[in-house]
Amino acid sequence: MVLVSGGMDSALTLAIAGRQGFSCHALSIDYGQRHQAELKAAAEICATLRAREHRIIHLELSGIAASALTDSRQTIPEQPTTGIPPTYVPARNTLFLALALGWAETLRCDDLFIGVNAVDYSGYPDCRPEFIQGFQELAGLATKRAMEGHTPRIHTPLQHHSKADIAQQGARLGIDFSLTVSCYQATPDGAACGRCDACRLRRDGFTAAGIPDPTRYHGTPTTS
Repeated sequence: MVLVSGGMDSALTLAIAGRQGFSCHALSIDYGQRHQAELKAAAEICATLRAREHRIIHLELSGIAASALTDSRQTIPEQPTTGIPPTYVPARNTLFLALALGWAETLRCDDLFIGVNAVDYSGYPDCRPEFIQGFQELAGLATKRAMEGHTPRIHTPLQHHSKADIAQQGARLGIDFSLTVSCYQATPDGAACGRCDACRLRRDGFTAAGIPDPTRYHGTPTTS
């Protein structure tokens, strides 16, 4: 079971799971995010990387999880911020992993992959190793499969990777990163603004890796 958002990290995570011999069921979440283009990107990634199945679950978070990613009245920061940014979506990875855990148990699948990393992660608390360890413990208590001796395993192959590491490894595996969407303000066809935090991290990663940036921009990228 692989969570696929449509961005670089989840694309590489899906590729890694496949390389490890897993037959991959991919799950994406439509949670009311402003950058809906990432869901189309997720579908293209799953088709390209030959996921066995790809599903999109609709989960409206705008009414319960205040965030600049779900509320168009809030401004997406276009300059570096301090602390946890307004693009943090409360409990997002907790909810996503819980949904993945439920579908995985139905399929009798005990391996869950998520592309979180604790290096270039914008300060989101649910990308830290401590969070993953906490959810791993929860997964060992929460399901019938676990009680029967089949404890789910949470895999985070990019946990300590920078965006440069991700760009380099993806290039080695032949991933077409032009299919991915990272921008928080992407146009419906997936063109990036070049100014938000996600765009900066992505662009700086390609630069540090010495790999041409394949991103399509509709705005003028800022320099870091």
